[in-house]
Amino acid sequence: MEKAILGLDIGGTGIKGGVLVKGHLEDIRSIPTPALESQEFILETIASFIETYAHYDFVGIGIGIPGLVDTREGIVLGLANIPSFQHVELKKFLTGRFGKPVFVNNDANCFAIGVHKYGVGKPYKNLVGITLGTGTGGGIVINGQLYSGLFSAAGEWCSASYLDNNYEYYCSGKFFQNFYHSKPKALAKQALIGDEVAIRAFEEFGHHLGELLKVIMYSLAPEAIVLGGSIRKTFPLFKKSLFETLDTFAYKTVLANTKILISEMDETAIHGAVALVDVEPDMVTI
Repeated sequence: MEKAILGLDIGGTGIKGGVLVKGHLEDIRSIPTPALESQEFILETIASFIETYAHYDFVGIGIGIPGLVDTREGIVLGLANIPSFQHVELKKFLTGRFGKPVFVNNDANCFAIGVHKYGVGKPYKNLVGITLGTGTGGGIVINGQLYSGLFSAAGEWCSASYLDNNYEYYCSGKFFQNFYHSKPKALAKQALIGDEVAIRAFEEFGHHLGELLKVIMYSLAPEAIVLGGSIRKTFPLFKKSLFETLDTFAYKTVLANTKILISEMDETAIHGAVALVDVEPDMVTI
């Protein structure tokens, strides 16, 4: 698309926006999410934020949210950390307000289609995107099309049982908080100066993440798995243990041909949101 597309990332702490113009993302800005306010107040806040981009005359609005979505109707079924945002007819509200096409999906799904459309996943028709941050999310692209599943819940391996909890507990910032009482960024600084405890933390994290990626490979055997989210920046610290764990994968030919990639995009959530508008006619949904 040559014309501008507006992308929004709506989370429990912030609402972030950006515009894709001629293939480039620009005018990134954000406001705090009024998370404890009423649904109506939050909707008006979102609308007011969108109005600040009106001069771009955008052709559509793509929105990623950390929760389940009825993607056909654009209904947010629930949004993490915002109590009032349950069963929100977001598409209907914004279409009525702005008269533009609106597409809503889970933020991890947005990440997957975003890296496929604009990032390191572009050469691959079949890929999985995994976001590693405060939590863990997954998105699936099959034959170049986003597969969202029922209520955008496809790819949520993070909620599957693992050890005494689930994969998210061991493959996100929660692991470092719960087992090492620190945030990944702080531990990474310690690891880089040789702190043995911090080094061990990332070695263990890499092992757990490797087990998650093995499940994904057994499930879908994608051409590529792309890692995103803030923890991706610490990849050199857990790369060795990750690949040591992946080496235990049963199908060696599959393993040898699966690419493990690190997303180069910092604004992946917004890139993914605009991709919803860019590719929506070809999306796979059920």
